[in-house]
Amino acid sequence: MILNRLYANDTEYDNDHNPDALDSDALNPEAQAPSPSSQLHPPVYIGSVPTPEDVLFLPRVADSLPYPAFLVAIVELCERFAYYGLSGPFQNYIANSAHDANGLPGALGLRQAAATGITNAFQFWCYVTPILGAVVADQYLGKYATIKWFSVIYMIGIAVLFVTSLPWCIERGIALPGLLAAMAIIGLGTGGIKSNVSPLIAEQVRSTTPFVKTLRGGRQVIVDPELTVQRIYMVYYMSINLGSISAIATTMLELHVGFWSAYLLPLVMFAVGYIVLVRGKKRYVIKPPQGGVIGDCFRALWIAVRNGGDLDKAKPSMQNSARGKARITWTDGFVEELKTALVACKVFLFFPIYWVTYSQMMNNFVSQAGQMQLHSLPNDILPNLDPIAIILLIPLMDRLIYPFIRTRLHIAFTPTTRIALGFLVASLAMVYAGGLQVTIYAAPPCYAHPLHCDAGKIGAGEKFEPNSIHVAWQAPAYILVALSEILASVTGLELAFAKAPENMKSFIMSLFLLTSAGGSALGMLLAPLARDPYLQYLYFGLAGAAGGTGFVFWKVFRGVDDQAKMVAKAEEFELAERGSADEGYSSGEEEEREVRDV
Repeated sequence: MILNRLYANDTEYDNDHNPDALDSDALNPEAQAPSPSSQLHPPVYIGSVPTPEDVLFLPRVADSLPYPAFLVAIVELCERFAYYGLSGPFQNYIANSAHDANGLPGALGLRQAAATGITNAFQFWCYVTPILGAVVADQYLGKYATIKWFSVIYMIGIAVLFVTSLPWCIERGIALPGLLAAMAIIGLGTGGIKSNVSPLIAEQVRSTTPFVKTLRGGRQVIVDPELTVQRIYMVYYMSINLGSISAIATTMLELHVGFWSAYLLPLVMFAVGYIVLVRGKKRYVIKPPQGGVIGDCFRALWIAVRNGGDLDKAKPSMQNSARGKARITWTDGFVEELKTALVACKVFLFFPIYWVTYSQMMNNFVSQAGQMQLHSLPNDILPNLDPIAIILLIPLMDRLIYPFIRTRLHIAFTPTTRIALGFLVASLAMVYAGGLQVTIYAAPPCYAHPLHCDAGKIGAGEKFEPNSIHVAWQAPAYILVALSEILASVTGLELAFAKAPENMKSFIMSLFLLTSAGGSALGMLLAPLARDPYLQYLYFGLAGAAGGTGFVFWKVFRGVDDQAKMVAKAEEFELAERGSADEGYSSGEEEEREVRDV
């Protein structure tokens, strides 16, 4: 069996490269069977197949990233620019009135609890619709065409939001129905993009099997495609957060110009991304849809359910009758891939708790900032500290922290450990936010009722002085959330791609995104608790939930990592032995390409 990757968990041999590839079998000790679609997309070799000695002694590195991957990253940057640029002002747009007494920008005046509920509902919708986008891509159109057509829907939604946020529409009560319609359309559009753009960027990696490469100085390395995928998702996540900084611009526009300008900018930026997507078509690696694979998946699962949960009973080789075999259109290898995908789905079950803690920075943190001394800053500009922290931390983690943990401390920083630690850091962020809320309630002039007390009233109007604590004290909470994303969310993306069968990449990715919808649903249930003077209990409760879930996750999956290492080592030698017997290799590229060592 030819491996899809070489493991980078063995610190005994990894001394001068990035050893933090996602262990694609780390959560499943069973070896993966070859993909049924492997005949359509055979492995591409850029150099020679590693020998047994190469496997033992050569360092493993990531390949240089292909140009089309950066094009896809630009498309994602523009889409996220639009998404975060328009959703950043939502809390103020919904919660505050058009003529807010405290000087905060607003339009609908529905108050904090309603705004939190509506924004959570929007996030829920945005992460449910990827299921539809995945089905359309995997069954009918393919990833590229699905992204292209759903982008048109997305732009229509932003246009509706822009038009109905004009002052004329706000004054005539058109803003609320316009907002709800725009949210529905935008959510549908983003669903067709989210589930497809992340597997599309990883599919731009041409080398799908490890190979030996000689660098310019004569040094030999093993180029590990899984390390390349890990790096490509770091770039992908960085592009997401570069785009999300757009909220800095849109929140300033909402404050100084108006909401219509804050929604026009995302529309223009999304149009730029659409142009890049269409003009770059000839450069992308575009895999055609396989058709029927999702139906085969559910049929195989139904056979397993009818046989006491034994998925092996869905294999054609296990059918006792010719009639039973004739009704099955898949292979034994497909069932083995499905087993691997189900392991990832078990991991995904833990993520809704993480996402409900993450979502606090998009709603309740914004309202919390409004209770503090802003010093002429918009209260919804602070969430931009999260993407800024991610942009700074990703290179640090990728180039320094991960290699140091592996090669100097000799700690196996497996996907299980990274995800569990991400939950713990998210818990610490909620502990900090809860402590900050207690501090706000202890500060004058309004104490436990910020912006609603006679002592804080300014003049004869309805404007109130916020409590005397600087808004900069929110910064550590955002930095902790950012670190938790790098540990948990990025690893989840890698896991969703690595575990998915070749022709179900979008569908499995959509299941991971669905966990965010679960977090938004939990957020809607908790929205009534988002009121003074009880907000600290909400934060502390979320801290306990995230920390407890991370601990349970680690207890459940930690033992499987060790088993997987034993299987991985045996498979590495099998690959090397087969590679030694096979003297030739096919070249996927004519020109020599330098491999970037870490």
